[in-house]
Amino acid sequence: MKVSMKTSFTSVYEMLHAIYSKRRRTHRENPDSKQMCCMWSTDDPPDIIEGTEPICDIEDAFGIQISPSDACDIYDMSLEQAARKIIEIKSKMTAHPPDFPSQTYEA
Repeated sequence: MKVSMKTSFTSVYEMLHAIYSKRRRTHRENPDSKQMCCMWSTDDPPDIIEGTEPICDIEDAFGIQISPSDACDIYDMSLEQAARKIIEIKSKMTAHPPDFPSQTYEA
């Protein structure tokens, strides 16, 4: 079991690092400090993190929904911490998938 958790962390970290690298390059003023906040402008940071392109990229890549409070937490994390947070969010979604109303279609 330990091996699969390590593999899971490694794959999440690598995918997150690719997103981080892509987004950080658009903000040349930011150092490569492996801090998630470097995916946004540090000269003019956003007022709201949720729904920004980096968060949407993360949600799409991992098939998760990030709450406003989790988005703020992720903004203040290192890549390693954020990878662990993504695993936590993903496991919560797996354990408790969101309820979707059943839909009936009539012909």
